[in-house]
Amino acid sequence: MKLSTKIIIALIAGAVTGLLINLFLPGIFPQLDQFIFTPLGKIFLNLINMLVVPIVFFSIVVGTAGLGDPKKLGRIGLKTVSFFLITTAIAIIIGLSLALIFKPGEVGSFNITGLEYEAAKAPPISETLLNIIPTNPVQAFADGNMLQIIAFSVFVGFALAMLGDRTKGIYNLFEQGNDLMMFLVNLVMKFAPYGTFGLIVSAVGSQGLGAIKAMGLYMSLVLLALLLHGLFTYGTAVAVLAKKNPVWFFKGFAPAMGVAFSTSSSNATLPISMSTAQENLKVPEPVSSFVQPLGATINMDGTAIMQGVATVFIAQVFGVDLTITQLVTVVLTAVLASVGTAGVPGVGLILLAMVLNSVGLPVEGIALIIGIDRLLDMARTAVNITGDAACALIVAETEAKREV
Repeated sequence: MKLSTKIIIALIAGAVTGLLINLFLPGIFPQLDQFIFTPLGKIFLNLINMLVVPIVFFSIVVGTAGLGDPKKLGRIGLKTVSFFLITTAIAIIIGLSLALIFKPGEVGSFNITGLEYEAAKAPPISETLLNIIPTNPVQAFADGNMLQIIAFSVFVGFALAMLGDRTKGIYNLFEQGNDLMMFLVNLVMKFAPYGTFGLIVSAVGSQGLGAIKAMGLYMSLVLLALLLHGLFTYGTAVAVLAKKNPVWFFKGFAPAMGVAFSTSSSNATLPISMSTAQENLKVPEPVSSFVQPLGATINMDGTAIMQGVATVFIAQVFGVDLTITQLVTVVLTAVLASVGTAGVPGVGLILLAMVLNSVGLPVEGIALIIGIDRLLDMARTAVNITGDAACALIVAETEAKREV
C-alpha cells in the first residue's frame, strides 16, 4: 500500500475515532488523549521538527550553490516572491467574496457580551526585514528563526558557487549532509500514518460536534474558499504557467498535504513537502531547496482566506457594514503583514488581529472563532504548502524552458 493511501486512511480513521469517542465516551477522552493519542502525535511532530533546521540549511546551501549564477538566483527570487504575493491577494479576495455573499455572521445568534481576547503584538514589517540578516547565525539556528537561517544559507551557498573548485570538498560535504537528511525524512515518514492518526483524533475529539454545529456556516465557507483556491488558483497556475496536468500535480503532492493537515505547521511539514516535490513532481533540488523553505516562512494563502472570511464574519456579528475602502485595506494589510509576521508563533490569529485593527473592528471578536481555529488551521496549512509546491514547479518549468 502506498504511503499516501496509508496517510489518507489514517486521516479518515482518526476523524471518525475522535468523533465517536467525543459522542459516546466523552468522560474517558482526556485519559485516552493524554496517554495514547497525544503521545503518538507528539513523537511524530518531534521527529520531523528535529529535521527542519538542518534540512533547510543543507538544502538551501546546496540549492544556491547549484544555481551558481547570481542573475539566475535573483530571477528565481523575483518569480517566487511575486507568485506568493499575487496568490495571497487572490486568496483573501476569495474569502471576502464568499463571506459577503453568504453572510455567516447573520445566521443564528452569537453572544458577544463579555468577549475577551488578548491580541498579541506582531513586529512591524520594517523590523522583520531588518532582522533577516542574523547578527549571530548560531543563535538563529538555536532559536529556529527561519528567515535568518534562509538568509545565512543563501550567503554560504553563494560563496561556494563563487569559489568553485577551491571549496569543492566543502560543497561535497553539504551534498552528503543533504542526502543524509533526505534519508532520515524517508525513515520518519514510515511513522507518518500513526502520528497522523494520533493528531487527528486529538484535534477532532477535543472539539466535538457542538463547536462544529455552532460555527457550521463559518467553517463551511472557510473550507469552500480553501478548496476553490487550491483547485482553481493553483490548478490554473500549474496548467497555464508550468504546462502540467493539475490532477498529476495534486496526486503527486498528496502525501505532503496529508501530513500538513495533521501537523498544522508548514515548517514542521517542510522536510516531507520538499522530499515529495523532488521525488513525485520532479522539481530540481536547487529550485525546491530555495522556493519551498521561503514559502513555508512567508507564503500564507490559507491563512489569508481565514482572515477574509473571519473579518466579514466578525463585522456582521457586531453589525458593522464594511465599506469598499475598508475591504481594500483588509486585502493590503493581510498581504503585507504576511511577510511582517513570518515565523511568529500563532501567526494566523496575530495577522487577524492586525487586519481587524486596520478597519476598526473589535479584536475581541476573535474569541468567537478561536474554539474551532485548530480544525481550520489543519486545512489551511495543507493549502499553504500546496502553494509552495506549485510555485516551485512553475519556477522549475519556466527556468527549464529558458535554458533550452
